[in-house]
Amino acid sequence: MFDLEFYKNKRVFVTGHTGFKGTWLCKMLVNAGAEVTGYSLAPPTEPSLFKIAQIEDAINSVTGDIRDYEHLKKAFDAVCPEIIFHLAAQPIVRDSYRNPAYTYETNVMGTVNILECVRTTSCAESVLNVTTDKVYLNREWEWGYRENEELDGYDPYSNSKSCSELVTRSYARSFFKGKDGGYIVPISTARAGNVIGGGDFSNDRIIPDCIRAVMHDQPVVVRNPRSIRPYQHVLEPLYVYAMIAAKQISDNSCAGHYNVGPDERDCCETGRLVELFADKWRDNMRWDRQYDGGPHEAGFLKLDCSRIKNMFGWRPRWNVEKAVEKVVEWSECWLSGGDVARCMDQQINEFLNTETDR
Repeated sequence: MFDLEFYKNKRVFVTGHTGFKGTWLCKMLVNAGAEVTGYSLAPPTEPSLFKIAQIEDAINSVTGDIRDYEHLKKAFDAVCPEIIFHLAAQPIVRDSYRNPAYTYETNVMGTVNILECVRTTSCAESVLNVTTDKVYLNREWEWGYRENEELDGYDPYSNSKSCSELVTRSYARSFFKGKDGGYIVPISTARAGNVIGGGDFSNDRIIPDCIRAVMHDQPVVVRNPRSIRPYQHVLEPLYVYAMIAAKQISDNSCAGHYNVGPDERDCCETGRLVELFADKWRDNMRWDRQYDGGPHEAGFLKLDCSRIKNMFGWRPRWNVEKAVEKVVEWSECWLSGGDVARCMDQQINEFLNTETDR
């Protein structure tokens, strides 16, 4: 497999570093010895994992809007990064219905802006744009989508991420392809399934809703308990992001588009995910189905991850039960006033030392 020691002393630029996934990625990279610079708006939630875990003390954190190209380029050029992870986004489906223009500005022009930074400098050696499993035209199929399926996300969030994929593809072909057919700067996109993990406080996500419900001794409200999603612990895709970005430096034929999701047996109904959480929580909790008549959301979504498995020999490490167990472990640590940063370190180390053949 892949050793994160690769990142020791590497200059890494992470957009969206104050978010849930961005914070976990920064923690993983810092632990590996990377010199991390983050560029993002202030933490998007309160409470915030970024603040709780005190990541800011370990990295160069720049507050800025990904839509502001001049400010972004100034921060980018100041550190001359070797590896770029683009995570900055407006990531909530329901918020995209409420504010579609902002969603497109952030998710599409934000991608253009970071790729412009790469295009106009010579330091970058590898770029990874993180999108979503929702970029595909969802036909409610019972089988997983492959990377060559049609891109056409339904809602403004999903569609803007489809656009981000197309922007990345265009830049790669137009500006970063060498005469020999290889890439001067290898660029990939990663389409990750639904992630869960300690410290996600986002609205309209099922695990954060579970945490808020137990904190206030209220039932968890589940809109669509029969909807099926590729749930995985946040460390699964983050490890893959780090692997892709590293591997394509030594072999730029690895640059491309990758699905990152759990094995099919771990794609589960939202109702089952809530039941798993309830089983592992220390106190009794309950949940109710309450469909609120909200906007369209896909009912069935799976990913076919054969490509990345065949390309890199990758396999998921934690099944969905283990993932939920780790969410509960982190949450109990936080709620009891424990050392959250240490808990994250322990979970990262445990994940990296877990055998992939399960």
